[in-house]
Amino acid sequence: MDHLEITFLKGLEHNQQKLLRVCSVYAEDAEDKKDLFQEVLINIWQSMASFEEKSSLSTWMFRVTLNVCLRQQMKQLKKRARFQKLDSMTIENISEDEPNQEEQERLIRLKRCIKKLNDADKAVTTLYLEDLSYKEISDITGLTENNVAVKVRRIKMKLLNCINKGS
Repeated sequence: MDHLEITFLKGLEHNQQKLLRVCSVYAEDAEDKKDLFQEVLINIWQSMASFEEKSSLSTWMFRVTLNVCLRQQMKQLKKRARFQKLDSMTIENISEDEPNQEEQERLIRLKRCIKKLNDADKAVTTLYLEDLSYKEISDITGLTENNVAVKVRRIKMKLLNCINKGS
């Protein structure tokens, strides 16, 4: 195995679940999430040679993932503009540990509220929920750390209002 393969596999081993969760925020259902994740892996693999180690591998992989997700989302929006979607959107089961009914309802409301955010807020929220530091979020999104902190506070308020409204 060469250096690129080893780096790719190592990065995937450490970040696979986090990258999958990012994909799930931008996917409409479980199948879309699988397709999106596959697209992310292809893009990461094809871009490995351009990884210059100016940031951590994880930060770089998150950046590629967000770019792929946003690009796919734009394609979907264009597609929807041409063809009206008739079937209703569903929210996949977001729990792996079978929370009680109340917790599951709160998780579903949270996911619905996150999906309503604009792309920039959705990206910051997703990275924040992955326990990335403001510095790491800043490196991935290109925002300043201070701007990330302000955005996180504002997003928390938006999400809290949205969840409390039961949307």
